[in-house]
This record gives sequence, C-alpha cells and structure tokens, in this order.
Amino acid sequence: MEHSLVDSEIKVMNVLWREGDATAKHISDVLKAEVGWNMNTTYTLIKRCIGKGAIQRTEPGFLCHALVPKEEVQEAETNELIDKVYDGSAANLFAALLGRKTLTAGQIERLKRIVDDWEEAEE
Repeated sequence: MEHSLVDSEIKVMNVLWREGDATAKHISDVLKAEVGWNMNTTYTLIKRCIGKGAIQRTEPGFLCHALVPKEEVQEAETNELIDKVYDGSAANLFAALLGRKTLTAGQIERLKRIVDDWEEAEE
C-alpha cells in the first residue's frame, strides 16, 4: 500500500473486510445506510483506495476486493497513534487504556493476559 488510509477510506475497507468482495454499488448502499454518504462520495473513496493499492476492481459489475488485510491497517494505524499521541511509547498507550474508568473487569483481565502472553513469547 503506497499511502496510509484516511478515516473515510477505512470505512470503505471495513465493508469489504466485514462482508467480503462486493460491488461498488453494494458498498455505496451500505455506507449510505451507515453514514449517509451519497454514491459519488463512496465511488470517489473507492477510486482513492484503488489508487493506493488497497482495493482491486474487476469487471463485470465493478467488483471490489480488499488487497490489504485489516490487521495490517490496524497495525499501521496503531503505530501512527502511538507515535503521534503517545510520544512513540506503547507503554504510555497501554497505561492510558488501563487508566480508563470505562474498562470492565473482563477487559482488564484480557489486557493482563495479552501482557502475560507477550512476556512469555519474549523469553
């Protein structure tokens, strides 16, 4: 992928990641219902994703296929967030997550397991 995706492009990608290959019209219909976008807006964003190498378009029917896995975009977005907001420190991000009052006991326990698994993998 040549450039990182902006939020609006990620909305387009989310439809493909969630539903698999889809026509541009279907993506447009979904995003009209979810965020109120018109067809031209969605088609413009699909074309931008194609230009960035994130989507492949095939005929017939302007069928769109995600070329970039969701996990790859999540990792890139997380790294950008850590660099931009947490001074490049994943520990600062993690501390911010743990400090949130909205986390449930189950979510906190899951974060602890992630750290434990990571520590075991590092040994």
